[in-house]
Amino acid sequence: MKRRSLIAAAGLALPAPAPAQPAWPDRPIRLVVPFAAGTSTDIIGRLVASQMARGLNGATVVVDNRAGAGGSVAALHVAQQPPDGGTLLLSTVGTHAVNPHLMRDLQYDPTRDFTPVVAHSRTRILLVVRPQLGPRSMAEFLDLARGRSVSVASPGTGTTGHLGHALLTTTTGIEMLHVPYRDGGRAVTDLLSGRLDAMFYHTQFVRPHIEAGTMVGLGITGAGRSEALPDVPSMAEAGVPQVDVVGWWALHGPAGMPAPIVQRVNGVLNAALREPETVAAFARNGVEPMGGTAAELAAFQRRELDRWGEVARRARMTAEG
Repeated sequence: MKRRSLIAAAGLALPAPAPAQPAWPDRPIRLVVPFAAGTSTDIIGRLVASQMARGLNGATVVVDNRAGAGGSVAALHVAQQPPDGGTLLLSTVGTHAVNPHLMRDLQYDPTRDFTPVVAHSRTRILLVVRPQLGPRSMAEFLDLARGRSVSVASPGTGTTGHLGHALLTTTTGIEMLHVPYRDGGRAVTDLLSGRLDAMFYHTQFVRPHIEAGTMVGLGITGAGRSEALPDVPSMAEAGVPQVDVVGWWALHGPAGMPAPIVQRVNGVLNAALREPETVAAFARNGVEPMGGTAAELAAFQRRELDRWGEVARRARMTAEG
């Protein structure tokens, strides 16, 4: 009896089995995209959704477009969701590096309120004009801008287009009217119809118009010319190397996301970015894969926050333009 009692007591001392954790994903995942359907960010978002669905064994990934305030509407929404992997944000340079310096009433903190997951891709931006404006080079455009007011559109406050405008005006000392739109698609429509003079936008969205002759590319950011648009000079060739902006897209979740979910999504997207078909499609459209660890994304974001904070102060950028 004594031996049996000891065995029973030893059994009682063993820890109870941990409750089984539900498999993730156990329901559809929402990928919140901070700009409207049809924009370059939306195109990347839908690619990310398909890559996640394929890598997560056919899980349902739903794109949820929530445009407004340079992406801040979407970012705030995701920051307020449960950190269970059910809602992710397609973050941008605007939502996570620029808007905090422009919007005094911003209701989220880009580092405290989010979990970095993975850097996805990046693209250069171009300054394009409508052909009827006249200039065929950056020098001609700047000469025109010295003599009369020109309107330069961007996809919205805090976007790469806004940054490009700020860098161009501070570099040249020439005032140009910044016209921020709710999304890039509407700005493209107004440029093509003649309501605008120029705009900064991502390579993949303006390339077809440049090739068709309905837009003129005056300069592209980056170290040299782009293989996607070899006839467009770099900003350095155009005489304004300081206009150096790269648009990027990443994935963030709400603060406190479990590490296993972060690691799984990170692994899925890193693998997708290495696929030959993805690399080829990106090259055709002037997009570059990024990838890396969640920690590398966090470090990159901190550098971007510092850099664009300094630019915003020097250019006196505001949420109004």
